Amino acid sequence: MAESVKPERGLRRSLVVMAKEPRCGAVKTRLARDIGAVKATGFYRRTLANVSARLANDPRWNTLISVSPDTSIGSPAWPPGPDLIGQGDGDLGARMQRVFDCLPKGPVVIIGTDIPEISNRHISRAFAALGAHDAVLGPCEDGGYWLVGQRRTPKILNIFAGVRWSSPHTLDDTLTNLRRSRVSLIDHLGDVDDGPGHRRLGHAAARIVLPPWHQH
Repeated sequence: MAESVKPERGLRRSLVVMAKEPRCGAVKTRLARDIGAVKATGFYRRTLANVSARLANDPRWNTLISVSPDTSIGSPAWPPGPDLIGQGDGDLGARMQRVFDCLPKGPVVIIGTDIPEISNRHISRAFAALGAHDAVLGPCEDGGYWLVGQRRTPKILNIFAGVRWSSPHTLDDTLTNLRRSRVSLIDHLGDVDDGPGHRRLGHAAARIVLPPWHQH
């Protein structure tokens, strides 16, 4: 039986995809060192397009893309459909906290663009977890996480202070900040940050047919 997410009265669920403008040399620089900038940018474009195509039309949540730099909001590279918002300044934690702080009332789930296997089922499970928890995290095997969400009631939590990003400590640091909160850990998924990750999971992006608007 398919999972369902029961809405809280008067609250809107928001799914936010954090993304950089997909320009060669500006995205997936660590991956580019292993497979080349052109292939790394192609992977990023495909994953962004496919994740957006899968998730943006789901009526159970409103999908937005939080873009960097802010000046790229008018770029033709972004998938059509989702609303675009700027990420603003600061490290990743500051930019994600800004999302939690500024969106309209309701639970918010944030994902990145380097997890080709993300499905609607995973997002549904994250929102369902927020029905009974203050926060939800989707761990990665490298010590980070591919998803973070907050219920945002009765208050918005500040959860990113002192987090060591892109390290084996990222998840543990965030959980330390959440030690007084109810936290749910959902599916472990693999991200693609380097050549070995691309060999394991790059096919997951390649096997999904791009929507017609992105075949150029």
